Amino acid sequence: MFNLDQFINQYVTKRPSSMFYLDIEANRDMLSEKIFGKSVLVIGGAGSIGSSFIKAILPFKPSTLVVVDTNENALAELTRYLRSTKGMYVPDDYITYPMDFASLVFKKMFRARRGFDIVGNFSAYKHVRSEKDIYSVEALLQNNVLNAKRLLDLLSDFPPEEYFCVSTDKAANPVNIMGASKRIMEDVIFSYSDKFPVKTARFANVAFSNGSLPAGFLERIRKLQPLSAPSDVRRFFVSPEESGQICLLSCILGENRAIFFPKLEKAQMMTFDTIGTELLKAHGYEVLKCDSDAEAIDKSDQLKKGSNHYPVHYAISDTSGEKPFEEFVTDTETVDYERFASLGVIIGKQIPDKAKIENLFVNLNAAFSSETTKEEIIKIMKEYLPNFEHIETGKSLDSKM
Repeated sequence: MFNLDQFINQYVTKRPSSMFYLDIEANRDMLSEKIFGKSVLVIGGAGSIGSSFIKAILPFKPSTLVVVDTNENALAELTRYLRSTKGMYVPDDYITYPMDFASLVFKKMFRARRGFDIVGNFSAYKHVRSEKDIYSVEALLQNNVLNAKRLLDLLSDFPPEEYFCVSTDKAANPVNIMGASKRIMEDVIFSYSDKFPVKTARFANVAFSNGSLPAGFLERIRKLQPLSAPSDVRRFFVSPEESGQICLLSCILGENRAIFFPKLEKAQMMTFDTIGTELLKAHGYEVLKCDSDAEAIDKSDQLKKGSNHYPVHYAISDTSGEKPFEEFVTDTETVDYERFASLGVIIGKQIPDKAKIENLFVNLNAAFSSETTKEEIIKIMKEYLPNFEHIETGKSLDSKM
């Protein structure tokens, strides 16, 4: 019987238990003090990281948990999971709302509850593939940047004790629009840090998270379809459990304007083709390497006839925005490596130039209100982020398996 959690521990993170366990235990009393009896709002809470955050925070017994997500089916499954798990604490005031956090009905709900003590925002366009043309770019920036500011304006009316918004390792020296949007998002939330405490975290890929390439491997195997993966792209990975825990530690224990990240070494990076190969072995297959997507698709017919040789196409990445490796910190950032056993914390961030941020918003809104191009939006973003070096190849992930 294939066990995904065991597979992740053995072949992906290569850790038998959570790397954040010691830090959680060392700070359990403080976590309890800051969470017990508090009201919690989780936006994007039905996704992989948001739901893991919920599982991490519930043992500390908040009095209220409101979960907002546009995925109605995933909200239903989250509730079924929580209600079906032995020993899981679920507060009496627990409710899920299938709604957009930028919608009018969300504002009505938020104002009726007069805000929340703890707010975690996990609503994010997280894929590099979400920048294929001007329309996908606008949708990404509306969610990750423009609507994030509208949420902060709303929170200012009822300031939370703690506000957390998830970032990404791709925000450090970004080469794609998604990463750059998250780097801008960091500045946007920090510009509100004089109104309420704000924190964020840059962390690795979440192994087998919804929509990720490894999760796609499982779907391909289930449907007897070939696997395709880059052979040169190296990534850090954390388990789903670890993803919720780092967000919990950052949200509750982080100082104002702190950026948390996991202490991972370059040797711990994994390539996607390695994960694909180990996954096929775990399912009893031998890898059959092919020279193209088309060849792998053609040879997949043999799987339906009972073949034990699974066709794969592993190749060098040639799509836009793909960084060959990942990093959490830039050369200009100051890091505290001592406070936590498993976490580094970027400290000393100042409140960003609000006028500069406002000018960026004016330029983006003006561009989106008329006919514009992906290139023009990249130009606007580069004016704000001079170190944004966008990698453009003219080919998106949607052109590949």
